Amino acid sequence: MLANPRGFCAGVYMAIDVVDQLLDICAGEPIFVFHEIVHNRHVVERFKARGVTFVESIDEVPNGAIVVFSAHGVSPAIREEARQKRLAAIDATCPLVTKVHAEAIRYARKGYQILLVGHRHHQEVVGTLGEAPDSMQVVETPADISALTIHDPEKLVYLTQTTLSLDDATIIIDALKRAFPKIKDPPASDICYATTNRQTAVRAIAPECDLVLVVGSANSSNSVRLTEIAQNVGTPARLVDDRSEIDPAWFVGVETLLLTAGASAPEDLVHDIIETLVRDHGAEVEQHDIRHEDVEFGLPGTLKGMMRARGIDPAGRRIVRSDDGVRLREWFDRHRIPFRTVDMTLRGSAIAN
Repeated sequence: MLANPRGFCAGVYMAIDVVDQLLDICAGEPIFVFHEIVHNRHVVERFKARGVTFVESIDEVPNGAIVVFSAHGVSPAIREEARQKRLAAIDATCPLVTKVHAEAIRYARKGYQILLVGHRHHQEVVGTLGEAPDSMQVVETPADISALTIHDPEKLVYLTQTTLSLDDATIIIDALKRAFPKIKDPPASDICYATTNRQTAVRAIAPECDLVLVVGSANSSNSVRLTEIAQNVGTPARLVDDRSEIDPAWFVGVETLLLTAGASAPEDLVHDIIETLVRDHGAEVEQHDIRHEDVEFGLPGTLKGMMRARGIDPAGRRIVRSDDGVRLREWFDRHRIPFRTVDMTLRGSAIAN
């Protein structure tokens, strides 16, 4: 069973497209990316092979060079370092992460204390925390709540890392609300649509399966969460970067397998695993559509500015993440792999052969 949606979200498409376009319009110029553009080993290695340099410190970027801020976002301190070095900074931060940054700034200016639910050392949390470090405390687990310093429990708000598990976030948020009954909710959930949709698909399909394979890197928060959700509903799960990490012994006694991918995992890695399962294990393939995604982002303003400066008109250029069912059908037809879909987006299900 293939989960749909799976794989790249619109924010990841955008970040990757930013670097792709820079490689085209700045041919021959060195391009630096601050932190991994997205948390996927294959994406990073493919860009390295095309000459992109990844750095963990702005000090590593030569004065005046091009630097891209990754999809996870950066703190104001990093932006200031880039300005001091006169870098041509291109911001590939996911718009949904930018929304959380804006919320942090707004609440801090209103005098709120902010409790940021997330993983303390994740790049997204580091960047968000930098927007209002004097007003914000990180909460990783309910056990952290007793150590918080709260000045006014009536002027308190929580925000969340966008890639958290809904299950984990709910546990922590419920604990915060028990401890501080007047804590304020954010205007809308901070957990991104793609994280929610991929988790919903696993939660819906995994109970029908004997094993779940999640394609993604170990440092991808949302990919790791998918394996945890499968295990929470009682199905063993494995996280793999690609088909080379698959152990055939995992499939002993397995009749039905769920294959999905984290929001930063390329679809060609999923295709590789499908080919392996069909060739080596006689697998039949059935896609279960749980949600249909059609999300569109504009190009970052900083990239548009660079394009105009180089005589390229960015008008009309958009980043689109649409449902990939049609393209999948074409891929299966080319590879002569029998394929069908099960539409579970409505109350009933209909099979389309």
